[in-house]
Amino acid sequence: VEDSICRIAQKARACGIHLLLATQRPSVDVITGLIKANIPTRIAFSVSSQVDSRTIIDSGGAEKLLGKGDMLFVENGSGQPRRIQGAFVSDDEIERVTRYVKKIAPPNYLFHQEELIKQISSEEDTDALFDEAVQFVVEQNGASASLLQRRFKVGYNRAARLIDQMEDYGIISEQKGSKPRDILLTEQQIQEMME
Repeated sequence: VEDSICRIAQKARACGIHLLLATQRPSVDVITGLIKANIPTRIAFSVSSQVDSRTIIDSGGAEKLLGKGDMLFVENGSGQPRRIQGAFVSDDEIERVTRYVKKIAPPNYLFHQEELIKQISSEEDTDALFDEAVQFVVEQNGASASLLQRRFKVGYNRAARLIDQMEDYGIISEQKGSKPRDILLTEQQIQEMME
């Protein structure tokens, strides 16, 4: 995870993207030195100990904050934290602003999910076993190439291709090492998609 976060932070800085990261566990194994080096501007809210404060902003003080938006801000290049107050925004206010923005500027999606699914199915030759394999992994509540190999008596390449197609359709999760993949859709959603 550390390498991925550092790579994203470096690329974001290079192309002008503002990256916000948050954690509820400010320990050294989560906020490593490499992550801190790639994210030089930091904010610390109220924490329970000086150790947590030092982990986030390299100095104490965050353990003395009052909460409710009280924070310490360390800007890139500045060694001294500045104490600032964040505004409280209620859920109702967020909902109203979101509704207003949606009303005046509705989203203009480049692609709609239905179109993408149709495009995938027209571009790829869906395996004849695909529908049956989907039903099987839903019943098993997990998916793996070896599971499909045993059940349908097919080779690894065909089973892996079925797994890839299911992932492309959003039916199953990404690979998680040697563990079976999770099923991401309900049976009803899968039935609607197959129709």
